[in-house]
Amino acid sequence: MAFCPGYIRGCAFHGDFAIVGVSQPRHNKTLSGLPLDEKLFQKNAEPRCGLLVIDLKSGDIVHSLRMEGVLELYDVVALLGMRRPIAIGFKSDEIRRMVTMGSEKWNFTSVHLTKKIIRRIDNNG
Repeated sequence: MAFCPGYIRGCAFHGDFAIVGVSQPRHNKTLSGLPLDEKLFQKNAEPRCGLLVIDLKSGDIVHSLRMEGVLELYDVVALLGMRRPIAIGFKSDEIRRMVTMGSEKWNFTSVHLTKKIIRRIDNNG
C-alpha cells in the first residue's frame, strides 16, 4: 500500500492505476493531530500538494507531480481521450467561442445559468 504524503483529496481510476490528489495541511491546524502527522514524522517526510499515480496491482507510486505554490486540491478527474484540455475563465473571450447552448444533453438550469454568465460578461466587458 502506498504512503501518500498529504491529505488525500480526490481520486480517479484509469485501468490499473489510481490518480490521487494530495493536499498540504491547512495553516489553521484544522486537521492537526491526525495519524498522518505521525507517519510524516516517522518517514521524515514533508506534506505536499500534487498528484500521485498509484499502480493498483503493486501499490507503488509510479509517477508523481508536485505542485509548488499550491496548498490544496479539491478533486481529481481523469479526462480520457483528451489532448491538451483547457480551463476557460468566465471573463475570457474563449467562453463565447467554446460554450455551446441548445444541446439536448444540457438541462434547462445549465443552459439558463450559462446564458446568465455570458450575458453578464457581455454587459461588464
